[in-house]
Amino acid sequence: MPQIIFLPNEELCPEGLVVEAETGETVLDVALKNNIGVEHACEKVCACTTCHMVIREGFDSLDESDELEDDMLDKAWGLEPESRLGCQAIISDEDLVVEIPKYTVNMVSENH
Repeated sequence: MPQIIFLPNEELCPEGLVVEAETGETVLDVALKNNIGVEHACEKVCACTTCHMVIREGFDSLDESDELEDDMLDKAWGLEPESRLGCQAIISDEDLVVEIPKYTVNMVSENH
């Protein structure tokens, strides 16, 4: 089982978190399942950028992003070459190190 290391995020997981994940799950689903309240305003359908994450290690193990995700990512704050939408980043068999950016494009939390 691959591990996901969520780096510390001041609001969502101040201490960081290391969790086990199932191959085929999305990074967002793993975060939510482990009580990391990542925004997902579009309910995981790749229609917003609120679940933007940066994959610090293991990026190349993920399937390539498609055109729709790339178009959405262009709107994300703090875009980096290793940025992905958590709802679209499907875990393979490699460990990941994930940073959840401090800010999203939402001015107010959706509180999912």
